[in-house]
Amino acid sequence: MCPAASLCHASAPRFFASLRLSYRGGGAAGLSLAYYLAQEPRLAHKRVLLIEPETKDENDRTWSFWASEPTLFDGLAVGEWSKIAFRSPGFERVFALGKYRYRTIRGLDFYQFVHRALAARPAQFTVVRGRVATVENLPAGARVTTEEGVIFNAVYVFDSRPPRMQRQTGKYRYLLQHFVGWEIETDRTVFDPEVVEFMDFRGEQHHEARFMYVLPFSPRRALVEYTLFSAQPLAKEEYEQYILDYVVNTLRLKPGDYQIVAQEQGAIPMTDHPLPARAGAHVINLGTRAGRAKPSTGYAFRRIQAQSARLVAALAATGHPPPDPTGDRWQFRLFDTLLLDIMQRRGETTRDLFRQLFERNPVERIFRFLDEKTSWADNLRIMNSVAPGPFMRSIAQVLRGRPGQR
Repeated sequence: MCPAASLCHASAPRFFASLRLSYRGGGAAGLSLAYYLAQEPRLAHKRVLLIEPETKDENDRTWSFWASEPTLFDGLAVGEWSKIAFRSPGFERVFALGKYRYRTIRGLDFYQFVHRALAARPAQFTVVRGRVATVENLPAGARVTTEEGVIFNAVYVFDSRPPRMQRQTGKYRYLLQHFVGWEIETDRTVFDPEVVEFMDFRGEQHHEARFMYVLPFSPRRALVEYTLFSAQPLAKEEYEQYILDYVVNTLRLKPGDYQIVAQEQGAIPMTDHPLPARAGAHVINLGTRAGRAKPSTGYAFRRIQAQSARLVAALAATGHPPPDPTGDRWQFRLFDTLLLDIMQRRGETTRDLFRQLFERNPVERIFRFLDEKTSWADNLRIMNSVAPGPFMRSIAQVLRGRPGQR
């Protein structure tokens, strides 16, 4: 219902009288949940509102992920790979992924695919444009108020707005995974289209974790990206200088041998600041607001899918979200905190830790660990495969309750 009818669109009171679910956000998290809801027959009678701040009509990002089983969005993948390469001084290896596959999806393809699915169910889904100002828990539901003053009520609200954190730098760690990438086309065969250059740490680290990442779409086309884990982004020209150095000195390309056909730039928060999955009995957080960007790697897409599946399964079975909307396990939060502490304290040692990890473990175990699906026994194998010194110093910092400093 819409109790403040004078603030609603003229058509709103009739529609929202039967509204049962509402969520804000048209990015990966909000649209993923919408698609999972659309695929669940037991929820077909629910009325769902999606409040989007803008129309997604351009390719503003890509998402890459690994998976050992089919996913709902595999058909959208612009690339699929069965091998990855890890490179650092003194160790280089190409790994066959076994049952895993590494895939990439373009944002625009994802947005259009999900919106077509929602448009095919007009009785269930409604999309409105607006920016959310406030989300409130009520005794029997939740209320959303937009910046235009429109009020919507629902039994549950799923909030995927970016989190607003009041930093506590004496208690938590705050880093970014930031990057600039060029998608280039070459005039000759340069790339191995079967192998993702997952992490190439052979460049200077400058007291931080820095690596090249190359996603080959064909022998003559690839995304070449310079990525850092650190507290502050660089000027765009600095990233591009490192990309150019890689293109010239590693790929052996001269200026006339290639052209830049697309570019991307981004920064993903990597923090152990608490990001709760609930904001009350009737408000559930999604995406980065719920900590779905893994603090130690920045990967988020598969974690978003896992949360969406968990929420929809509970809604279909019980009519309510699960008490724990994410199912995160505490020991992996600790592992993330320790690695963040190492990155913040001695970022350049991150290269050695990843080298040890890839040199001494099967890649499938590494992926299971990063997916937070390993057993205690495998966790011990992972921990025993890397030098204990950096972790012991970070454990001491955690016990003291303050982040390590350089």
